[in-house]
Amino acid sequence: MNQPSTTPSLAASPARSRASGKKKAWRTALLWAVLAAIIAAVVAGLRPQPQAVELAAVTVGPLTVSVLEEGKTRIRHRHVVAAPVAGTLERIPLRAGDRLEAGTTVLAVIQPTPSSFLDPRAQAEAQLERARAALEMAEKEKVRTTRLQKNGAVSLREFDQALNQVEMLTREVHGAEFGLEVSKFEILQAQAAARQAGSPAAAAADSPAPITPITLLSPVSGYVLNVFEESTRPVSAGLALLEVGDPADLEAEIEMLSSDAVAVRPGAEVSIEQWGGDQPLRGRVTVIEPGGFTKISALGVEEQRVKVRVDFVDPIPPDRSLGDRYRVEARVITWQADAVLQVPAGALFRRGNDWMTFLFDDGRARLAKVVIGHHSGASAEVVSGLSAGQQVILHPPDAVAEGKAVRPRR
Repeated sequence: MNQPSTTPSLAASPARSRASGKKKAWRTALLWAVLAAIIAAVVAGLRPQPQAVELAAVTVGPLTVSVLEEGKTRIRHRHVVAAPVAGTLERIPLRAGDRLEAGTTVLAVIQPTPSSFLDPRAQAEAQLERARAALEMAEKEKVRTTRLQKNGAVSLREFDQALNQVEMLTREVHGAEFGLEVSKFEILQAQAAARQAGSPAAAAADSPAPITPITLLSPVSGYVLNVFEESTRPVSAGLALLEVGDPADLEAEIEMLSSDAVAVRPGAEVSIEQWGGDQPLRGRVTVIEPGGFTKISALGVEEQRVKVRVDFVDPIPPDRSLGDRYRVEARVITWQADAVLQVPAGALFRRGNDWMTFLFDDGRARLAKVVIGHHSGASAEVVSGLSAGQQVILHPPDAVAEGKAVRPRR
């Protein structure tokens, strides 16, 4: 039987060995490549990366410093109508908001209380009776003290006081008698004046002259603001009945902190906001009241505030009705300039008593001390420490420090 030939197998063995070696070398190379990539990724991950930050420029431009406070509108010239005499008030038909015409519209009618000629004389007679009663009591005390003084039961000083009391009350009685005579004379004068005025009925003390009702007319053209007394009732002289005024004569009254009010000057520009319209209204400061007052804030803190009065420069649109004591917000300008070196307020922070900022310097954060002047809330005036064109880091995170690598955030 013929044996199979082994020559082809011996020839293929070196080729298979070479192919296996190449595959092994490729696998080794691939393993080293993967390992190198992993090492490179780890090294890249461990290498410090620049902190992404927001940048802003230090610029020169206009800067306006203002104070925003709440206030209310008020009619500048308001009139409180009071009862000129005591009497009975007739019912007032007017209501708040009713239209008034100066010198024409009747505000109130008062029936005055008749004045009696006997009132001064009655008062004088009562005073005389009181003085005589006191004198009678003092004379009884004098008699009693004299008897006790003779027996040595009271001192000489107490006896002198009793005598002095009788003397003083005697003089008071004489004065009361004189006052009674004066009141009688005044009655005679009043009766004579009544006769001359053509009112014979007033000449008699027990028949006073009929009195004409007093009609109060509106002093201004405008509207009724408040009605304090509307029902029929007795009133005294000087009692407030109504308050009237013209809503067209309007101003704003702003309550500012005293520390802010000292920087406000008459004539300062004001922007009146949140009044109910779409656009703010321009105003101008007219008066800063010289006296302040204490007010408790919503947080329970005592504040010293000052009232600042503002005139409206822009007219109120005809489709809007702004009345008396309506709430408004006023932005009062305390300082402004056209060319001011300024930095965004978001780039500033405190370190002790100093203002600091981080500069962006060729990919690094550099700490800089800044001296600040006026502050508007959004920007601050730079007195020293920065120059125009420099870039600062806005709202620097805690990771930013001196020399830290940083990059602008896109």
